[in-house]
Amino acid sequence: MTYTSPFPAQTTPDFRGSALDLVDLTMAYGDIEVLRGVTLSVAPGTTTCVIGPSGSGKSTMLRGINRLHEPKSGDVLLGGASILGTKPDVLRRRIGLVFQHFNLFPDHTALQNVTLALRSVKRMPKAEAQRVAEERLAEVGLGERMDHRPRDLSGGQQQRVAIARALAMEPEVMLFDEVTSALDPELVKGVLNLMADLGRRGMTMVVVTHEMNFARKVADQVVFMDEGRVVEAGRPDDLFDRPQSPRLQRFLSEVL
Repeated sequence: MTYTSPFPAQTTPDFRGSALDLVDLTMAYGDIEVLRGVTLSVAPGTTTCVIGPSGSGKSTMLRGINRLHEPKSGDVLLGGASILGTKPDVLRRRIGLVFQHFNLFPDHTALQNVTLALRSVKRMPKAEAQRVAEERLAEVGLGERMDHRPRDLSGGQQQRVAIARALAMEPEVMLFDEVTSALDPELVKGVLNLMADLGRRGMTMVVVTHEMNFARKVADQVVFMDEGRVVEAGRPDDLFDRPQSPRLQRFLSEVL
């Protein structure tokens, strides 16, 4: 699958992504540690794809970065500064998270789903919120469908609304948690193309994915996780063509 942008080429990046660093991050549910001492650096304006078997802590890591689940220990740095003391609602303006399931309001149009977040979180005036929402929906290819409700949109289009809603907050980092896994196969490419375009335009992204070809073609860095730890991390060609750890070798032999 080739990832080509459906949007005009940009002469300069649209986004100014920030650096993201995890420092010995540990997370637990009760007495069970799900993430164990993860240290990871994501350079500004780059795409990191996180791969690994189910239950390896990938999604938990994203939830810790966005403070949907508080870390047990360690730190998360955004632009070099810890975010653990930041109010979660303020933090989520800076770090967007798009889930596998779209989490749209079914009785709201695509436009209303985006403007609602701007009005309630950023306290933006109605006219300005509508303008920003229209721009973001056009940006993800939904300019002609912004008045449609979720039931009248395909799964891929609903996921684009969710991405537009996150982009409208002007985040410094975007997190994607298996955003194509609930889509029919024919809808996957459009969403992945959009994500690849965001990366080309300077957004800092951490993408948990099972789309190995996407990780190979689009990522600046690939991270392989297993049992709550980072087993191996590096350039896509190194991880896919020259895996060092037996666990990654076994994983790739099963999924490729």
